[in-house]
Amino acid sequence: MTDDDTPRTDDGGTGRGAEPLADGGVDETTIDPWGSSTVADYRKLFEEFGIEEFDEILPNVPNPHYLMRRGVIFGHRDYGPVAEALANDEPAAVLSGFMPTGDPHIGHKLVFDEIIWHQQQGADAYGLIADLEAHSARGMSWDEIDEHAESYLLSLLALGFDAEEGTLYRQSQNRELQDLAFELGSKARFAEFASIYGFDGETNVGHMQSVATQMADMLYPQLVDEPKPTVIPVGPDQDPHVRLARDLSVRMRFFKVTEAYASFETDAAEGELIRQAYDALAADLDDDEMVRCEDAADWLDDHEVDAELTAACASAVDKLSEAGMEPVRPRVRFFHRHGPDEAFEAMIESINGEKRVYEGHIDAFGMDLDEAEELAREVEVDNGGYGFIQPSSIYHRFMTGLTGGKMSSSIPASHISLLDDPEEGYDKVKSATTGGRETAELQRELGGEADDCPVYELYAYLLANDDDGLAEEVYEECVGGERLCGDCKEQAAVLMKEFLKNHQEKREEAKELLDDLDIDLDSNRRGPGGSE
Repeated sequence: MTDDDTPRTDDGGTGRGAEPLADGGVDETTIDPWGSSTVADYRKLFEEFGIEEFDEILPNVPNPHYLMRRGVIFGHRDYGPVAEALANDEPAAVLSGFMPTGDPHIGHKLVFDEIIWHQQQGADAYGLIADLEAHSARGMSWDEIDEHAESYLLSLLALGFDAEEGTLYRQSQNRELQDLAFELGSKARFAEFASIYGFDGETNVGHMQSVATQMADMLYPQLVDEPKPTVIPVGPDQDPHVRLARDLSVRMRFFKVTEAYASFETDAAEGELIRQAYDALAADLDDDEMVRCEDAADWLDDHEVDAELTAACASAVDKLSEAGMEPVRPRVRFFHRHGPDEAFEAMIESINGEKRVYEGHIDAFGMDLDEAEELAREVEVDNGGYGFIQPSSIYHRFMTGLTGGKMSSSIPASHISLLDDPEEGYDKVKSATTGGRETAELQRELGGEADDCPVYELYAYLLANDDDGLAEEVYEECVGGERLCGDCKEQAAVLMKEFLKNHQEKREEAKELLDDLDIDLDSNRRGPGGSE
């Protein structure tokens, strides 16, 4: 799926750049899952949207893919649980998908490769065709969708997706997915859709339904066997979908599990202040003594807090004072958000050791937060719930078009289709814009600008494949003035021609495999395009 709640990539869902992120800039960063926007300053994504830098987690990734090593995959949301599962041979999943609006091109190959790499590392792999979204959001006819769906699947198989171990599906043919989308839709609100996507009174209902379907796509792997860490590889334009899917996965949970220190409810700021008071007071007590709420209130009254916490401190003091001699003790709290009463009763029975049962929540003592989260998930699944783990995501850079600017399927010269004749691919690379200087003399003197060169990106993203040495050689020779653009493009053009020839031969071999799979490429559905 895209960087949405649905894994999929459309024309712009590729990555950009293999060198470290530059600080530079634009005044505004726009993220639009269905638009044609690019991200001019990736660092703004860290600052404005909370995307984390992938370099920070890279040491924890076993056998990292070259797209990770070269900085093409530049960001993530909560990828740690997936990396940990892969490192420890524990259950994990990867899911992404493709909106069949045209032929697959070299940008889509990034997502194909990310799915396949995770599958090779032991994750359950899912690839989907976002045909409901293509019909409702892009106005594609079903005949067009059927034609392009086959092409995407053939390329995915040709590049190494193991169909026997993995799962391929179309949104329109997956009833279990549609049932989940219905349930998720009951937890979403139109106001959210309006805020996140700009939906208004002119937006067709089918488009809104397709968003719920994308949310279901991202959670679908957790319907199989058990809840598990799941990663959605996408371009950063799809991040709004990921954020909404993560929110909805939490809303579907029967229980909210938090840390607490007293029987009354607190917000995050109040809870942190009470924790500080407890830690300070408990350090001076004997084992048989307890911190009391009124003691914690006095401690907070006697200590200064940051100005922005003044209101929270006053509120915490009031609550502690009202509780009086009640002990302040660390605990985990199981708050029953929704779900059957039987689930709440089952949770009470499942908690071993000391516990306190209140109206709507249970406090358990001597249990850590991770243990409590796992117990809540088990009880939920045993009582008819989903037990979802929030999906994770990784983000790749947008690829520059061969003519400069954005790579787009609507500009044939800007991209290379995986279906292009190998000779045509050769010619497109030979005609590509470069980061070279005006003359060979200046190139030798000043060096080329590899960081702004679409041809260098071809090496880093595709042509060098797993050979880091080749990618580094091209870069260093370019910026050092040893490599001239003509020779560089010739080498790249030959490699592109060989890649396309090899890939298309494998596509032909994959046709027989695709025929044997349980996926219908003739939808037999009625209806015109559904664009707004």
